[in-house]
Amino acid sequence: MAIRVSRAGSSPRPQTGGWELAIWYLMRLTGLGLFVTALAHFIIVHFISDPAVQTADWIAKNRWADAAWRTVDWLMLAFVVFHAFMGLRIVVQDYTKGSARMALTMALYIGAFVIFAMGTMALITFKAAGPVQP
Repeated sequence: MAIRVSRAGSSPRPQTGGWELAIWYLMRLTGLGLFVTALAHFIIVHFISDPAVQTADWIAKNRWADAAWRTVDWLMLAFVVFHAFMGLRIVVQDYTKGSARMALTMALYIGAFVIFAMGTMALITFKAAGPVQP
């Protein structure tokens, strides 16, 4: 008989396929994507660009005027929302039972959708003026 040992802090891969296995893989992929986008964001905003000129006006006129920056920010939003809410879903499943589990899980799904939709709408509908000169 084989004994499966998982590393501390990590959840073992589900033995059955389907939804739980897909969530397990997506948690790892979004964690990696979040690491890359958050690290790139930190390096670009805090080291490459001058933090002294980065006001809300600078972000509105320089950063969000470019579709590439909006795409990167949207990807980071998608990674954060999925990873955070699916992590909370695991906590809810570990500590609740019955109708409380179902209600909290549905509340998490609705909350994640609302936050993702609001962030997406903000990124898509934002009207950027011309570039700001430093």
